[in-house]
Amino acid sequence: MPELMIFKPVIDAQGVPFIAHLMGEGSYVDGEWVNGSPQLKELIGIILPLVAGSKSVGEALSYMENGKYTTKEKKLLTTSLLPDGTLVEYRGEKYTIQAFTDYTEYTDVNIYIMRWREK
Repeated sequence: MPELMIFKPVIDAQGVPFIAHLMGEGSYVDGEWVNGSPQLKELIGIILPLVAGSKSVGEALSYMENGKYTTKEKKLLTTSLLPDGTLVEYRGEKYTIQAFTDYTEYTDVNIYIMRWREK
């Protein structure tokens, strides 16, 4: 098995902050399950366009395994683990983590697709 490629120092140095809305752990209260409350956590990652294109030309579309994407969707590279469906805020825009590519056999980076959400 090859040695892991470690990118944490690069992500920490070159990444940008984003906010993840993570659910706290739930618990049983008087025999009833109570969901945890959301917790805001500032994390670091590299955020890239998912689709090449210019907004001045109109929204470019790309078809992928998970559906169609526009220039508003982003790719997130981070060493943090984020559950599917996590709400992410970046530069005043809201996104939902929709897909995860598992490269943990090769690297310490987790790669996600962030689906743009209307406010």
